[in-house]
Amino acid sequence: MRALRVALVHDWLTGYRGGERVLHHLARRYPDADLYTLIHERGSVPAEIESRRIFTSPVDRIPGRANHYRKLLPLFPWAIRQFDLRDYDLVLSTSHAVAKSVRIPEGVAHVDYCFTPMRYVWDQVDSYLGRGIRRRIASPMVHGLRRFDVNTSGEDSVTRFIAISTDVAERIRRHYGRSARVVPPPIDIDWLEPADGPAEDYYLLVGGFVPYKREDLAIEAFRRLSRRLVIAGDGPMRARLERRAPANVEFTGRVDDATLANLYRGCRALLYPQHEDFGLAAVEAQAAGRPVIGFAAGGILDTVRPLRDDEPETASATDATGVFFDEQTPAALSEAIERFEKRENAFDPSSLRRSAERFSPARFDEALDREIETAMGMGMDR
Repeated sequence: MRALRVALVHDWLTGYRGGERVLHHLARRYPDADLYTLIHERGSVPAEIESRRIFTSPVDRIPGRANHYRKLLPLFPWAIRQFDLRDYDLVLSTSHAVAKSVRIPEGVAHVDYCFTPMRYVWDQVDSYLGRGIRRRIASPMVHGLRRFDVNTSGEDSVTRFIAISTDVAERIRRHYGRSARVVPPPIDIDWLEPADGPAEDYYLLVGGFVPYKREDLAIEAFRRLSRRLVIAGDGPMRARLERRAPANVEFTGRVDDATLANLYRGCRALLYPQHEDFGLAAVEAQAAGRPVIGFAAGGILDTVRPLRDDEPETASATDATGVFFDEQTPAALSEAIERFEKRENAFDPSSLRRSAERFSPARFDEALDREIETAMGMGMDR
């Protein structure tokens, strides 16, 4: 029997973040698959991704594209449609922008693992463009990208959608009119040992320093709190936020896995002030035996079991894995921290670890295989 010919499609390869971790897992599962991407900055992803045949779009030839690729967004709809995928049986895209919009030949199945519909023009447009003159100037581009996004989301383009969370599945339904099976991403927690002792006296935030991550909210909350906050990570907004931060907020920059594991194990809790599509760090913190204090929206509703308001403060243990707050304000986050501290000793590291184990790579593989099998049957009928 002839081996299945698989093409992987990813928006761009300019760093190793949550989406690239999923792609890395798929690259291991499909070692012979070709990879198509808009932009490839060589050396930015692990060898198991880099070592295969990688095809890039015409925008990859633009000077400086790796550092300024977001400015090329208007070109992406044209660029993603330039790939020729006629030689494959299955196209498996991992998309948060335009990867799911590749041109699909007749008879080829296309499964899109959707991190989110394009956040720049849908749910996060205010965060990226604001509400002033910049937004008005960009309005024609936003409408054009929305139209393209919807027009390349029908069954003739995407055989089957898979969503990383319940929240993303709802966005797919709302924007595209399509249903999506929820399959949480594969999360390797073997590198994280659960904490076996008391926490150190700091809270942790793992930042990306882009607008929707809301590091600013946490910084302002800690401006009024006599607590220590450590922010790990890097991104476009870091320098500006660091200049304005109070002395009790520390910035580590990008850290390696060993350092991050130690930060997780040592913290009192992970702060999660953003509306996240899924939330990798929230699962990793639980794997390290530490709870999450997060904004009650998005993927965190799938990954964290909140402490109930009616749960008595005298209870000595809880199966909860975090504390939620309902408004993205410094005051609401501060109040959630104070609620957490009243019950801090009730959070059980073993329960936290078990919560993280729900998102194992084995469970992902089993669910993905079922979706691909269904899509392959559907694709042959197109």
